[in-house]
Amino acid sequence: MSKNQRSTVNRLSAENVTLAYDQRVIAEQLSVEIPDNSFTVIVGPNACGKSTLLRALSRMLKPSEGRVLLDGQVIQSMPAKKVARTLGLLPQSSIAPDGITVGDLVGRGRYPHQGILRQWSTDDERVVQESMRQTGVAELAERYVDELSGGQRQRVWIAMALAQQTPLLLLDEPTTYLDIQHQIDVLDLCAELHEEQGRTLVAVLHDLNHAARYATHLIALREGSVIAEGAPKDIVTAELVEEVFGLRCQVIDDPETGTPLVVPAARRARAGAVAGAEKVAATEAS
Repeated sequence: MSKNQRSTVNRLSAENVTLAYDQRVIAEQLSVEIPDNSFTVIVGPNACGKSTLLRALSRMLKPSEGRVLLDGQVIQSMPAKKVARTLGLLPQSSIAPDGITVGDLVGRGRYPHQGILRQWSTDDERVVQESMRQTGVAELAERYVDELSGGQRQRVWIAMALAQQTPLLLLDEPTTYLDIQHQIDVLDLCAELHEEQGRTLVAVLHDLNHAARYATHLIALREGSVIAEGAPKDIVTAELVEEVFGLRCQVIDDPETGTPLVVPAARRARAGAVAGAEKVAATEAS
């Protein structure tokens, strides 16, 4: 492969992976490529494999078949610290050590940058303070993490992920536990990291409208398979939403951003459609 060909290969991808927990297979022969410098969002119904895929991309889950590549290398073969300097992860559920303060927990995000010849520096302190400021938890620095609300803890974990300062950042449901204002704040921060700092972000989101508004690249999963992927404006249609989520809807332009906005059909319309389908099925069977 030539130098020019290598330069076009994206930094993070999964090739024909089979993902399973024990004997329970979640996905088979699944391939995805994360576009560099994108804000990629993975969407799909519950238990479709979104978080499982993210775990595989982050090295937390080893595929039983296939491989995940980071910078052209099989991610499982790379030293953990090297991966951690390249790829940061906010998992779906995180447990902080007992008795740790917010400042100390966020500081742990600098661990991949430490070594025998490089200890804590003024630059590390600056990064930690900036990460806490960006996520709105600077005033909580001396508080114990286990004293915080769920939403506050979530923002602290995001701050720790930011403190790693990795070019790739993976976030599994980063808006969990957050009220609507803080959900938007976190997604605005993600957009800023992507647009202004050039980071590649991959996030799992449940809210399809948030995904369509913020993502530059969308991956729609169902039952462990990619149903569609691309720019939200190119792939989010009423037909796709019904195929992936089983939801009848209209898709209109978001009046604020022009991105696709999913408007679910009213309860009576959905109930009428179900009744009509059942009537047609009964007629055909008779």
